[in-house]
Amino acid sequence: MSSLLVFPGQGAQRPGMLQCLPRETVTEASDVLGEDALLLDSTEALKSTRAVQLCLLIAGVAASRELRTTPDYVAGLSIGAYPAAVVAGALDFSAALRLVSLRGELMQQAYPQGYGMTAIIGLDLATVEHLLAQVHSDATPVYLANINADTQVVIAGSDEAMKAVAGLAKSQGAGLAKRLAVSVPSHCPLLDEPAEKLAQAFANVPLKTPTLGYLSGSRARPVIDIEALRDDLAFNMCRVVDWRGTVQSAYERGVRLQIELPPGAVLTGLARRVFEQGTVIAFDGARLDTLQALLREEGSRQL
Repeated sequence: MSSLLVFPGQGAQRPGMLQCLPRETVTEASDVLGEDALLLDSTEALKSTRAVQLCLLIAGVAASRELRTTPDYVAGLSIGAYPAAVVAGALDFSAALRLVSLRGELMQQAYPQGYGMTAIIGLDLATVEHLLAQVHSDATPVYLANINADTQVVIAGSDEAMKAVAGLAKSQGAGLAKRLAVSVPSHCPLLDEPAEKLAQAFANVPLKTPTLGYLSGSRARPVIDIEALRDDLAFNMCRVVDWRGTVQSAYERGVRLQIELPPGAVLTGLARRVFEQGTVIAFDGARLDTLQALLREEGSRQL
């Protein structure tokens, strides 16, 4: 049996999310960024893509350090891949902070307004892809972005195009079509150019072979090779997220304990659909000693 730490993506953020974290990690982040990281999680600040992504990175790393127990695998949804890579020992925290700061700026500059992401719940992938084909054009770009579960996908594109797809989805019986708290059209070709610029910045960043299993959220399989990892992190902003496949891959590899790092518990709910056996739990709302005991117990079963 194995354990997995998962890190959420943009949309999970909430005001004040850094205030209860261990000050050591937040102070470290402030020193690297040259600004007070505690100011990044205000309601006003979180309107910025850069601030959101930095908060998610800092929160994930800080909470994982509190666990003080090494998991067998890590995986992150979109920006969550960065704290996952840090925990896996593949990417230095200071380098991750600088890269994520740039990542957020590039994404925000590319699409300052009029674009975003929408979750569609209650329709299968084939049906949503058919609806996308009906709406997508040069004037109304819209793409598949995330495969979260069998009947939960996320689309990305212009506000006009997403609204049209949402209307069609509801007419086809979708239970919900909800605009997400994401101001950029992630995980689609609209971000190809920002991804290329981030890849250039990544070129000189030293990476190490992961010391534990790093599961790619877009490839839904482990990534070990350093250059493959560099590619995975730099370009995940413009690649479809296959979270359903990632969780299934972890389960098939013997993972029976999944802990979702802050903030939120969305990934915990998605994992319950895959984990026929085992435990899925969110860091938020759980006792720290309980989480530590679960990790130790899962580790002892491998001995």
